[in-house]
Amino acid sequence: MNSQPAPDTPARISLSVSNLTVCYGAKRALGPVNMEIAEKHVTALIGPSGCGKSTFLRSLNRMNDLVLGCRVEGDVRLDGQPIYGSGVDPVEVRRRVGMVFQKSNPFPKTIFENVAYGLRIGGMRDRGEIAGRVEHALGQAALWDEVKGRLGESALGLSGGQQQRLCIARALAVEPDVLLMDEPASALDPIATAHIEELIHELARDYTVVIVTHNMQQAARVSDYTAFFYMGDLVEFASTDTIFTHPSQPRTEDYVTGRFG
Repeated sequence: MNSQPAPDTPARISLSVSNLTVCYGAKRALGPVNMEIAEKHVTALIGPSGCGKSTFLRSLNRMNDLVLGCRVEGDVRLDGQPIYGSGVDPVEVRRRVGMVFQKSNPFPKTIFENVAYGLRIGGMRDRGEIAGRVEHALGQAALWDEVKGRLGESALGLSGGQQQRLCIARALAVEPDVLLMDEPASALDPIATAHIEELIHELARDYTVVIVTHNMQQAARVSDYTAFFYMGDLVEFASTDTIFTHPSQPRTEDYVTGRFG
């Protein structure tokens, strides 16, 4: 099975994916996938390594465009508007659909300039406006109180958990609609991981969040909906409670109960 309708939800649909297929050269890596992602909810993507979940995530903001030999077919719509096709600016897509990667990647700049970077690239020049946006983004990332007296210091001096929250603040500063997170806590210790998970809950009040995780307990804790991928196919997509307690597909049950993976 490679096509799933949206779970029953009264929520507005933020991202709509239709017949999405991704190939690397002649090899199909993913799809076709059909999925509707609910606005201001957390959707988790789970599955064993190499199953296509990160490829799918990168398809939602055209990051796969940057991979040599990668071909994307099908339709992805953000608030009803296609993100692929002629005349669509991928840079604007990535502003609206921000991304946080597995390994924190702060720039070798000050804490302030890391968060301000996207604003300056986007053409913002007013210092007061930039400062306000930086403070707001750091606050949203639950980092402001820890760094407000150190904004001129190098971001590389922050702890691993703080660096990851800084990267989240950098993504939030440009005011995206959707936040994609690819294994955002896999390199962090349990305390920093708990901070990130708590932050995800908070962010879902204002943003649509899609998270890739290998940690099924994490998916169960943070997400409203869960999609299980296996060997490039979307096997099952439902509420997180359904996936973990009453999955409809035997492969889903085998995976979430630890029989493989």
